[in-house]
Formats: sequence, structure tokens, C-alpha cells
Amino acid sequence: MTTLPPLDFRSDTVTQPDEAMRLAMSRAEVADDVLDHDPTMRLLEDRVAELLGVEAALWVPTGSMGNLIALTVHLRPGDRFLAPRGAHVLDSELGTAAFIAGGMPHPLECDAGPGRASPDAVRAAAGASGPYYALRTTLLCLENTHNSAGGSVTQPDEHALLVSAARETGLRVHLDGARLWNAAVALGLPPAALAVGVDTVQVCLSKGLGAPVGSVVAGSALFVAEARRVRKMLGGGVRQGGVLAAAGLVGLDRVDDLAQDHANAKALAKGLAELGWQVDEPETNIVLAGVPDLDVTLAGLRHLGVHAGPMSGKVRFVTHRDVGADDVVEALRRIGSAS
Repeated sequence: MTTLPPLDFRSDTVTQPDEAMRLAMSRAEVADDVLDHDPTMRLLEDRVAELLGVEAALWVPTGSMGNLIALTVHLRPGDRFLAPRGAHVLDSELGTAAFIAGGMPHPLECDAGPGRASPDAVRAAAGASGPYYALRTTLLCLENTHNSAGGSVTQPDEHALLVSAARETGLRVHLDGARLWNAAVALGLPPAALAVGVDTVQVCLSKGLGAPVGSVVAGSALFVAEARRVRKMLGGGVRQGGVLAAAGLVGLDRVDDLAQDHANAKALAKGLAELGWQVDEPETNIVLAGVPDLDVTLAGLRHLGVHAGPMSGKVRFVTHRDVGADDVVEALRRIGSAS
């Protein structure tokens, strides 16, 4: 029996660093980042801060740590924070927002579209000040793109209204922009245009940009100074981190390549729909498909050498730089042959 070569659509985190990225890592100028601030790390942080339109930035090993650092700085123990239902900080970070940052999570219904709460929902949930024993709501967490909603994009005008609603009710704003690069490419806008008015923002380097590890959390210089302390508390201080930062710098040169991932996602969705699958139209690089039996479907796909994953009760396919247009065609051929 011939084993088909696997096509891995489980996530855009499965990418392998290519020769150019490995070469940049091997040649990186390095120093002890905990003691002296590694020069390549500093270069990456300064570049990301400029791209996001903020004062300063800090490299962190993971996006989850970046979000956790921001929440730890923003929240006092027992403070309530708001986030759209299904947000990564609510469902996919092992409860660290409560367990470590000390926050009380409150999901907002997505009444403005997939993954998006309305400004009115923010105002209603923030509420007015109550008696001393009432919960204090102090933070709004946004997510762009929204992972569990299939990589849905928040438009800049929607973002501005949400930030305005937060300000009216005395809330700070953190933006989980793990795939903000995808949102920027989909909209044809600079990333800074999608982070206007937020206090802090996290962006990922190890998803669509292809770095093997790393994210960046950014905001004011004062925030980043405190964030560096919290990163160390969490065990996230690195020594010769320039080896990892160099991969991130190469990734930043490839942001425009995400447009091909988006095109491949649309082609995959179109092909699945033609095969009779119930498919949501992708806005970026995530395709969600409804099926009668999720476990059976995923097992069947694995048998075909097409690897996908579960998300929101559906099959999730994620396109990335290591699966090209030809791989999408081959995946559809295999799926069609089994229909």
C-alpha cells in the first residue's frame, strides 16, 4: 500500500524555517539579552514597534505569554476583563488570565459578526460603578484576526468604535494580534492602522511569518519596562536571543506573502464547497467546514494524508507558506476521490 505524503493544514505554526531563515539565525549578532539587551533582539523590537505605531516592544517566546504579560500588567487581582466569546485569551491559554494574572474573564456575545462584539455590548458589560463588593471591570481584550471565528477580520472603523466605547467606560484595551499581519494584508492596510488607540498589542512571528518561535508584545515605553520584569518572572528571559530574533526579522520581510495564503484558503474553500462541504467563506488563511461527524471526518482526512484540526465544532484547515497552491489542488483531489 502506497503511503501518500502528508499535507499539513492543522495550523500555520507547523512551518519549517527555510534555508534563508536558518542562515540569518546562524549569522545573528548576539549578546546576553537579560544583562545587556541582545542587539538583534533590540533591532527586531524596534522594527515591530515602528510597524505597530507604538513606543516600544518586547520579544517573548509565545503569543500566550505576550497576552499573559499584558493582562498581568493591566489587571489587579479580581478585576474583570471583557473579550469576545471564543477569544484565545478565554479558551486557549489554560486559564492563565485568571490563575496567574488574577483576572475574572467575561465573554461578550459576538453580536456584530463572527468574532466581533459591538460597542454597545462593551458599554453594557462594562456597566456603571457599583458597591464596593462589585466586580471592577477594567480591561477590554480584542482579537484580530479572531482565530475560532475562522480568521475573521475587524475593520479599522469597527476597531475605532470599540476602543472609543472602552474609553467611555474607563477600560484599557489589549489587542491580541497574533494574526494581525493577516488582517493587515487582507485589508491592504499597515498594521499600525489596526492597532490605533490600544494600550498594548501582541503579534506573533511563528504563525504565518514562519519563524520557529517568538511573538512580540508592545505598547508604551513604561509598559515595556514593566513587561520585561513580568517576562522574567514567568521564565521568559532569554540569553543570546538574537538567534531567534533573526528569524523574526526574516519573517517581517515576508508579510506580503500572506496574500498567497489567503488566496490558497479561498481556493480550498471553493473546492470543498463544490464537493458538497458546508464551508464558511474565509477572510484570511483559516477555512472552517461544518461536517456531520467531526471525529469521523478528521480520521478520514488523516487516512488520506490530509491533516486538519477541530475548531468551534468544525473542521479547521489553515493555509501557510509550506502548503502551496498545488498542495491545495492535491488535497481536494484526495478528498474528492474518497467522496
